[in-house]
Amino acid sequence: MIAGIVVSLPFCSRPVCLPVLFRLVVKGTNSRSRLWLARRMAEALTGALPGRVIHVTGDAAYAGKELRTLPETVTWTTRLRKDAALHQLPPPRTGRRGRPRVKGARLPALAALAGTAAFTPVTVTRYRKTATISAAAFTCLWHTAFGSRTVQVVLVRDRGRGSYDVALVTTDLDAAPAQVIERYAARWSIEVAIEDAKQIFGAGQARSRAACAVRATIPFTLICQTLAITWYATAGHNPADVDEHRARAPWYTTKAEPSTADMIAKLRRVLIAAKYRPPHPDQPTPAEISAIRLAWETPAA
Repeated sequence: MIAGIVVSLPFCSRPVCLPVLFRLVVKGTNSRSRLWLARRMAEALTGALPGRVIHVTGDAAYAGKELRTLPETVTWTTRLRKDAALHQLPPPRTGRRGRPRVKGARLPALAALAGTAAFTPVTVTRYRKTATISAAAFTCLWHTAFGSRTVQVVLVRDRGRGSYDVALVTTDLDAAPAQVIERYAARWSIEVAIEDAKQIFGAGQARSRAACAVRATIPFTLICQTLAITWYATAGHNPADVDEHRARAPWYTTKAEPSTADMIAKLRRVLIAAKYRPPHPDQPTPAEISAIRLAWETPAA
């Protein structure tokens, strides 16, 4: 399993995922559950970044009872299953004896809720495209997954009229529907990061039968990928990089921003230049010596 931090870079129109944590799914142990591992990785990030709110996003598989006791500094956004049992918020206490109710009445199915929900147009940017879609949001309880923690459900309607296309659920009650939709769409950046790791950084070359391939080789490769992108974003980027690339490869007529391959290529050039830098900068370089020699030979001729 891979956990990454999704960032927005000023020279990229798409969100970029930086892999930072890795866990191995092991059958017969607690680690067999991907949700259990995801919860622990989120807590590890919370411990490493005290005072920061961690917004976790995953698909429908990452929802279950492990999320009932999430830290307050962690919000969780996932796709809502169509058969999820949603309930109204618990009613106010009556003052009578007995245990107070932990949840309200059962809500209808999502298709029925979408038929009566008030959809409003929202503008979102997803997958490098900006579009206006319809969304409806309401608060409720999904006791099966989040226990007594109030959640916000966002119904998304992309294509005209009808029921709904996607249902999202989040524990972030302060996020607007457009923000929840964009946050879930940014989840795709980790798939792009994995593809880059295989095709560009060599993670797909790991063929060892031993456990070291998944315990060490793959995580090391992904960490190198994160370091390379971080270096380029903080020290290596130059606005002229794209123009230089298009000059070398003029068939890329629509290229407008650096790719991951461009970032690692520039890092390699910088490392090679640093490796062969003269140990004594005050001494003349071979090119300077040749220029001086030619200058001496010219008057002699």
